[in-house]
Amino acid sequence: MNRPATLRKPGDGKRIGIVGDIYRFLATGDETSGKYTMFEAVVPPGGGPPPHAHSREEESFLVLEGEMTFQLGDHRFVAGEGTFLNMPVGSLHCFKNETDKTARMLITLAPAGLEEMFFEVGQLLPDDAATAPPPSEDEIEKLLKAAPRYGIEIKISHN
Repeated sequence: MNRPATLRKPGDGKRIGIVGDIYRFLATGDETSGKYTMFEAVVPPGGGPPPHAHSREEESFLVLEGEMTFQLGDHRFVAGEGTFLNMPVGSLHCFKNETDKTARMLITLAPAGLEEMFFEVGQLLPDDAATAPPPSEDEIEKLLKAAPRYGIEIKISHN
């Protein structure tokens, strides 16, 4: 069975605000027969998820604008524009925008499916949204409760 091609023009795509970041979905599992999902991440200063590991997906990142600090296990490194990274299944990782400028990345998850967690936990944003609400305690609790159902282990540090 043939499925139609997916076309997203600049600015098109469902926008989800999640823990302060904006994810604009370019391709979902419904559109790729479950093979992958791809989205643009707009990460404000201080933004990014806590350390976590995927039990199902490879996750790749392409930094489009700005720079991001990544952590893979105990190794930290700064990735500037044009840098590509792929995190293998099971690797403990995170990213954080430690600069004073908003950063943009292209993120791909394969296979697809994890986007459903973002749709469940995040907040649908209007097409012209430039920022997402900061993370609330309620949103963090929803994320921590949902993550294990999607094969995600989140490591929260209690400082």
